Amino acid sequence: MNNQINWLLHPPVDGPRATILIRVMAGTVFLWEGIMKFVFANQGVGRFTKLGFPAPHFTATADGWFEIVGGILIIAGLLTRVIAIPFIIEMLVAMASTKIPLYLGTSPLPLPPVPPQIGFWAVLHEIRSEYAQLASCAFLLLAGPGRLSLDALLSKRSSEVTGLKRSDNSEARLINAA
Repeated sequence: MNNQINWLLHPPVDGPRATILIRVMAGTVFLWEGIMKFVFANQGVGRFTKLGFPAPHFTATADGWFEIVGGILIIAGLLTRVIAIPFIIEMLVAMASTKIPLYLGTSPLPLPPVPPQIGFWAVLHEIRSEYAQLASCAFLLLAGPGRLSLDALLSKRSSEVTGLKRSDNSEARLINAA
């Protein structure tokens, strides 16, 4: 159990600087989608009601706040792996709750404005945003937040305090194992 917690809380921070682009892309999309749940009823409570979520007002509000706070954390690169896991789960739920009914032609949501409107090709077209978010969060979960992140800054400060110089977490793992 300690290994899993250590893996989550001490991600590698020696990845490419370009990782910030993935964090900013994924984080900003979650951030503005969270804000829109409060600004537009059809994106928040209305959507959750149509999709049949239990307690739609509570669920939409909680999800909106989760996306706002989580989006900011992803952008900043703080607790990146921790927040990536529930975001991956959220994208899987979003795909299942909206794209399966679209495929079957039973979606309670408005159909896409132009063909294809139902079926396999409609799903492939409409799933692009969730798929991109899922892939981005999976990347961040596996690769970590990169060098330009608060996780990296905190890791560097922690290393300085303990007198440990490292380019990755391998030396820290050896010390923790001892």
